[in-house]
Amino acid sequence: MNAPFHSLKRIAFSGPAEIGAFFARAHECLAEGRAPETIVWSVGDEPAATGDLFCNEDAAPSLAPAPSRTPAPPRAFLELASRALLHSDRDRHDLCYRLLWRLRDNPRLMSIASDRDVSRLDLLARAVRRDMHKMTAFVRFRSVVAADGAEEFIARFEPDHHIVAATAPFFVKRFASMRWSILTPRACARWDGERLTLGPGAEKRNAPSGDTLEDMWRAYFGAIFNPARLNLKAMSREMPRKYWRNMPEADLIAPLTRAAPARAAAMLAAAPSVPRRTASYQPADSAAAGAAAEADDLATLAASIKSCTACDLCRFATQAVPGEGPQGADLMFVGEQPGDEEDIRGRPFVGPAGRVFDAALERLEIEREKVFVSNAVKHFKFEPRGKKRIHKKPGAREIAACNAWLIRELDLVKPKLVVALGATAATALLGRTTTLRDVRGQTLDLPAGGVMRATVHPSYLLRLPDQDAKKAEWRQFLQDIDEARRISGV
Repeated sequence: MNAPFHSLKRIAFSGPAEIGAFFARAHECLAEGRAPETIVWSVGDEPAATGDLFCNEDAAPSLAPAPSRTPAPPRAFLELASRALLHSDRDRHDLCYRLLWRLRDNPRLMSIASDRDVSRLDLLARAVRRDMHKMTAFVRFRSVVAADGAEEFIARFEPDHHIVAATAPFFVKRFASMRWSILTPRACARWDGERLTLGPGAEKRNAPSGDTLEDMWRAYFGAIFNPARLNLKAMSREMPRKYWRNMPEADLIAPLTRAAPARAAAMLAAAPSVPRRTASYQPADSAAAGAAAEADDLATLAASIKSCTACDLCRFATQAVPGEGPQGADLMFVGEQPGDEEDIRGRPFVGPAGRVFDAALERLEIEREKVFVSNAVKHFKFEPRGKKRIHKKPGAREIAACNAWLIRELDLVKPKLVVALGATAATALLGRTTTLRDVRGQTLDLPAGGVMRATVHPSYLLRLPDQDAKKAEWRQFLQDIDEARRISGV
């Protein structure tokens, strides 16, 4: 007598990127004890991974004994699966559910790199991440005039996988002030300046053919092209030919390649140029230097700093932010520049990084009122993104323009030790370009007098995504400041 027949269950999704829906349905199936071989997954018009001649959504399932509680999948699985489910492989849902099923009995399964399913999931996730990276690198917008007469930007891209929804937020952050659309055969994304919308795919004929921006891309590519380092295999691997048809600068690849040998020979034959040295940051030759020298106390110096126009930062920032603390403080801290909150409130280290700084001082029983806190650059340098102002690292011009203010603060405070918080502060204090790796853990003499030690800027701790790394760096940060306290006698 034949064994009883059990129908397969079909689970269909309307769109290829419905990751949340997959996990919800997968959880239901796990709770029912439904084995992987009893499910057929499908998406829209995609062919199902398994033949579904006998599929029935409501048919009695072939069940295995259900556990009393379905354990939460490990983070390693969730991270890989969330990317792998965007792959175009039609077996991706079956693979993810099969791993979920197996994880019930082997919670450490994801640590077995040689496992066939684990290895396959990792390969799919890697391919998706690579496709997302290529999209952020190779999208080229072209300017058009919209129906309302406003300027809009449209780009054409051809991804391998279902990545448009996952990658679109990158472009929202990067081009928040623009109205743009990205057209792909799989899906389209549009940002109107306030809202991101996703829609079905579009044909190539819907994308504009060219504009003046193409000349900019060609000029940029021609400027960075180095004939002496030409490697066509490496270039094709990093910038596959399939993307070239939507990249205006690709027109230059053939002629630049042909001319590369002659250009490289000409470069070798030319006399070496004298290097341009930018290692020294001297006080700016401006009214700032004179005003700083005339200030006899910190209050007068702060008033002069607030009226500084030595560089263009004064045109965009809310106000200059002078140092804060007692004249004669034994310990002085110098950061890079004011942040968004500091710019608005006119005080140094009162934003998120300032709260980390205050927590460190409190942990080490250092009273902030007894130390002097300042920045190498006195105005906030930022990049507008929508309604937000995003920190932008100051350049040599801004550091030099503010150097007179910083040196005068050192002269008036006369600290026993200065702590540079980050590489920019160390560069400004030492008067030469430096990296934190080169100076951290050392006590160095300053050109203007006094000594300096260096550690990371508190904002660095906020940016670390890994919790273990953040804890380790926090402990090192405390050790650095504690050593500064010991040297200064605070």
